[in-house]
Amino acid sequence: TLSHGLAPRLCAIMIAAACGNGCRPHEAGGTAAPAGKTFLPDPSSFSGSNAMAEVEAFVKLGPKEAGTEGALRAAEYIADRLRRLHLRPELMEFEEDTVAGRKTFRNVICRIRRGGNALVVLTAHYDTKAGIAPSFQGANDSGSGVGILLELARCLSDEHGTEASACDVELAFVDGEECVKSYGKRDGLHGSCRHAQSLFRTGEDRRVTAVIVVDMAGDRDLTVTIPRNSDPRLISLAFESSREENAREKFSLYQGDILDDHVPYLRAGMPAIDIIDFEYGSAPGRNDYWHTPQDSLDKLSEQSLQIIGRVLIRMLSKLSDSPPMPVRK
Repeated sequence: TLSHGLAPRLCAIMIAAACGNGCRPHEAGGTAAPAGKTFLPDPSSFSGSNAMAEVEAFVKLGPKEAGTEGALRAAEYIADRLRRLHLRPELMEFEEDTVAGRKTFRNVICRIRRGGNALVVLTAHYDTKAGIAPSFQGANDSGSGVGILLELARCLSDEHGTEASACDVELAFVDGEECVKSYGKRDGLHGSCRHAQSLFRTGEDRRVTAVIVVDMAGDRDLTVTIPRNSDPRLISLAFESSREENAREKFSLYQGDILDDHVPYLRAGMPAIDIIDFEYGSAPGRNDYWHTPQDSLDKLSEQSLQIIGRVLIRMLSKLSDSPPMPVRK
């Protein structure tokens, strides 16, 4: 994740590497799935205590630097947790040249089919920043997003959440978000770039009505700072959903852009939003726990995880029930 100086040229270079000879622009045309179907489950089914238990178990696996055995264990762990919910995750392995040499990355992708024509993608990175400390937890900056998506998977796989919906859901646990030196063509956002590329090459990007990235979302002093380089419609949807969850005061529009996993999807023509708390620190407005040994479990809260999870379910419901969005050609 990189704040403030989001250089357009840097982003263009990075996404060009992922999308090959060009990504499809956001073009109008066609029709989406019929509106009016209810997206279950109910927001109250998302448990903050369950999500925290998922985060704690994930953190116990140890550091998960991309290209290491720790990252492999993490990917296999996530896939196993999803299989226990009777879901069918895929471990998508790929190699790329990086500033630190050639590395193997793994995305864990899980499609939950609900009979819809549209597709909503929820993404969280699971890798942790390299070089922080031998026992670096990365509790918020990877753990929280993973825990939230795993608990959301439980809610979506529950027998009460199997009614038809206007949209399918894809959970993408991506690798290699963290850069080694400085974000660039061969450094950082590897998993999200590859996933955006995969959606583009298969034509599935035409179905995508929203990509929702969840990152650093468990801070006990929750202050969601949605970056300005998020899709405007999805920003409005997030604010509306947080208001319904009586948590509107915890959501704000960040003063600038943020370079995070939502950017590859945006550059590929898919509407995307970054649900991130970039004020993760010892005092309001500070971010001094980020990428330090202070990013530990004691800084998180069940309540924060629960707020985010329930807001996500409300957003999914609105995306399913709202009037159809144009399908990109």
